[in-house]
Amino acid sequence: MALFNIFKKKTPEKKEKPKEKKVIEKPKEIKEEIKISPKKERKKTWEAYRFINSVHVTEKATDLTKNNQYVFNVSMESNKKEVKKSIEEIYGVEVEKVNIIHSPAKKRRLGRREGFREGLRNGYKKAIVKLKKGYKIEVLPR
Repeated sequence: MALFNIFKKKTPEKKEKPKEKKVIEKPKEIKEEIKISPKKERKKTWEAYRFINSVHVTEKATDLTKNNQYVFNVSMESNKKEVKKSIEEIYGVEVEKVNIIHSPAKKRRLGRREGFREGLRNGYKKAIVKLKKGYKIEVLPR
């Protein structure tokens, strides 16, 4: 094996310097001030208005406002999470829960054929949004 050691390059030995330990002294009296920044207002984006079509104003819907619940007509492809996020962004309130109701279109028959007629009663989706205590929405301006 000594024959193969001839071809190996010899590297000079490196001298290791002893590592110096850095000692950082902290002052005994440190006063830390915690600053809580106020909640920043979010910018209203077009995506928030994509899911909310209009406010659903009926006698039953106005009675629900006493229980801090509001009714909105929403798009057919929206879901609870999207409705909650868009209501919070548009009105600047915190939503506790969302219930969604799907109202189907009215069916019409002509002989054996059954279908939907436009303009008669289109289907829609509405969301009942319950807000947390202390939050209110001005649905209809006075």
